[in-house]
Amino acid sequence: MLLVTPGEKAIAEAFVAARRAAKPLNAYPGPMPADLARAYAIQEAAIRLRSGQPVGWKVGGVPSALQATLGAHRLAGAVFADSLWAAGEAPTLLPVIEGGFAAIEAEFVARIGPDVDPSRTEWTLEAAADQVEAIFIGVEWSGSPLSAINDLGPLAVASDFGNNLGLVIGVELTNWRERLDGIEVETVIDGVSVGRGGSLSLAGGALESVRFLLEHCARQGRPLRPGTLVSTGAVTGVHRVGAGSESTCIFKGVGEIRCTTVPAEPHRD
Repeated sequence: MLLVTPGEKAIAEAFVAARRAAKPLNAYPGPMPADLARAYAIQEAAIRLRSGQPVGWKVGGVPSALQATLGAHRLAGAVFADSLWAAGEAPTLLPVIEGGFAAIEAEFVARIGPDVDPSRTEWTLEAAADQVEAIFIGVEWSGSPLSAINDLGPLAVASDFGNNLGLVIGVELTNWRERLDGIEVETVIDGVSVGRGGSLSLAGGALESVRFLLEHCARQGRPLRPGTLVSTGAVTGVHRVGAGSESTCIFKGVGEIRCTTVPAEPHRD
C-alpha cells in the first residue's frame, strides 16, 4: 500500500468533507492523480478519514481507450454500512448531493462466502465464482460531490470512492450459476425506458468483476472477507438523475427495485 502525500490527503479531506456536508465541489480539489495507484492512495486516505470500514465494493469499467494506459479494465470503490439499503415494496429514498453527480445503475451484487485466502493475489474466473455464496439483484447509487467526475475519467473516479454513494440490495437470485447470464434487465426513469442489458453487457460478465476485485483488494492490503458485497457493474448503463426522479430497475423473472431521489442532508458520523 502506497504512502499518502500531504497533497493527496488534502484531496481526500476535501471529498470526505463535501460528502459529509452534502455540498458540491466545483472542481477537482487538487492535482489529478498521476495513475491508478495514486488514485487508490487518495481513496485509502478517504476511507481512513471516514468513520467505519468498507462492507462492500463497487466495480466499474475503465473505457477501452484507457485500459492499456492505466493497466486496468475495471476500477473499485468502497461501500459502507451506512449507505446500504434493503429494497422493499416502497421506493428506496436515495440522497442526491445537489450540484454534484448522481446516477442509477442496475447491477448484480455478489456476496463473498467463507474460506477466502487473504494472501492470494491471482484468481481464475472459476475460482472466483467458487468464492461467491449468493447473488442478489441491486442498484448502485452512483455519485460524488463533483459533478464532472465521470467526465474527468477513471483517475478522478477511483480517488473518490469509485464515484459511489451507496448500494440497494434486492432479492436473492436462486440458482444463480444457471440463471445469471440469461436474465434481462431494464431501467426505467420517470416513466421512460433508458437502458436494457444483462450480466454479459459487462466485459467478461458479472463474475469477472468478482475475479478482478479479489485480486485488486488483496494487492491493496484489503483482502475480501466473508460477507463482503461486490456490486459488479452497470448492466443497463449509467443513468444520471437529479432530486425528484423515480426509477425502476426490472430484473425480468426475478424482481424489481424502485427508487426515489431526494436532496441529501448533511451527515454526522
